[in-house]
Amino acid sequence: MKTLLAVVHAPSPNTQRLSDALEAGARHHDIEGIDCVCQSPLETVPDDILNADGIIIGTTENLGYMAGLTKDLFDRCYYDVLEQKQGLPCALYVRAGLDGTGTQRGIESIVTGLRWRWVQPPLILRGQWDHTFCGQVEELGTYMAAGLENGLF
Repeated sequence: MKTLLAVVHAPSPNTQRLSDALEAGARHHDIEGIDCVCQSPLETVPDDILNADGIIIGTTENLGYMAGLTKDLFDRCYYDVLEQKQGLPCALYVRAGLDGTGTQRGIESIVTGLRWRWVQPPLILRGQWDHTFCGQVEELGTYMAAGLENGLF
């Protein structure tokens, strides 16, 4: 059994809907060989990342940058996972009220340093809330879980 770790900052009802959609996608009934662990950045410790076969980061855009708790996750875990998790398949979604580029750049810089491997371009959910965001995030969860299950990444 492989583990997909979803570290999601969900401070509002809409961002919680995104987290739920991600988990639903990763737990799609056709996917059997993946254990999806979905938790907040505050709950996540280095061992969670060390035990993961893939990771999805979900964050809000706060003041043009990633959420503080998402940054805290990287601050606390970076050096503990740096050498052991190079090549970790990863994906990102950003719930951005504005354009999300500052958040995307910040996380891409950290992921480059960690030497994790993007499995798709970051998903930026821009502007006013749109119910289609949930479908996009659910699809991301399914894609990541199916790819891990089938050894694609």
